[in-house]
Amino acid sequence: MLTPSPAPSRAPSYATVLRTPHAARTFGTSLLGRLSYGIVPLALLLAVKDATGSYSVAGGAMALFGAASVVLSPARAALIDRHGPRRALPPMAGLYAALLTVLALTTWQPGAPPLVLGALAVAAGACTPPLGPVMRTLWSSLAPDRELLQRAYSLDGVAEELLYVTGPLLVGIVVTVTGPSAGVLAGAVLVFVGALALVTSPVVPRRMIAEEARADAPAAPRLRLHGIAGLRHAVLVTAAVGLGLGALDLLVVAFTDRLHHPAAVSWVLAALSAGSAVGGLAYGAVRWKSSSRVRLPVVAAGLGAALMAAGVSPHLYVLIAAVAVAGLFVAPALTTAYLIADESVDAGRRTQAGAWVNTAFNAGSSGGTAVTGLLVDRLPLTLCFALAAAPALLCAAAVVRTGARRSRSAEVAGPDAVSGA
Repeated sequence: MLTPSPAPSRAPSYATVLRTPHAARTFGTSLLGRLSYGIVPLALLLAVKDATGSYSVAGGAMALFGAASVVLSPARAALIDRHGPRRALPPMAGLYAALLTVLALTTWQPGAPPLVLGALAVAAGACTPPLGPVMRTLWSSLAPDRELLQRAYSLDGVAEELLYVTGPLLVGIVVTVTGPSAGVLAGAVLVFVGALALVTSPVVPRRMIAEEARADAPAAPRLRLHGIAGLRHAVLVTAAVGLGLGALDLLVVAFTDRLHHPAAVSWVLAALSAGSAVGGLAYGAVRWKSSSRVRLPVVAAGLGAALMAAGVSPHLYVLIAAVAVAGLFVAPALTTAYLIADESVDAGRRTQAGAWVNTAFNAGSSGGTAVTGLLVDRLPLTLCFALAAAPALLCAAAVVRTGARRSRSAEVAGPDAVSGA
């Protein structure tokens, strides 16, 4: 079903993506801003811990920061779709950077009040600019060809994965030289400069669809998942993938601890990132015959099966190999979900659609970590891995079953039936 079609010599490549007019500049500025997302979480966690001397306060502040960022992500994306990136993104990034700066200054010396830090963390999380969804919306303009867009999304996903690996390493350097508060300040500068540079790209005025629409018709309403079957399935599967990966982080820590090799956790997680990068680049380079909606449950099921296999690893090296295999499906799953989101809505709501996928993944990841924290000391580790794999497997099966049922209904209804997707 997923056999790639023969790739002709003129099939678009990743080099073709970057050679598209203005693509390299636009992509580069978005990555500059998004590097902040790899730096700020760890830097802020360490800064709050140093300022208060409490891990619980630091964890609570980060939970508030993450919750505000995730829950309000679709609303921020709706502002981008409503007013256009050029108008909405700079003030959003400016306010976010200002709040991070206040947090950096507040945590520079010990003795910061926990309530003040919590309030600032909530406010900063609520203003997080959606640079990732904005860039993926811009890719739809830069790469209108579906095959080129698939490669663009794959390249974007792999680059973002590398940012989340690079960010903590940079925090380690900054902490050694100065302190964690300087890392928070660096994140503020990166996101502000990156956002301003992004909106100066020549492609951004052409993406102000909402402004063009207001001249002729009311702006598109806020996106709802109800009634958009493709997007709803993409969000469901992406949340399940996030659950599995959020659980995996903690399970890897528990696995390596029980083997008395706690330092090996970095190697296992590096294998996950490496597998994701390889899988994303390979997946994006293939010309698939099947549709994105067919591929999504297959790659999600592959991820679930690999997670389940990781749970029965007899040795550390087997675990590393199994986790690397699981990583092969991560970037393809996200790339496919973003493609489905892009094709499920009109041009004026693409940022919101991408933000829903992003929100589902982040919320699932946080939930997976939280639930696993409650179970890992109470259940056998193999069973915990199986439970982490279950959401991806079950959601993949549910999406396949729903798709089959809709196909049978369409056949019975005849060619004049109207799809509810």
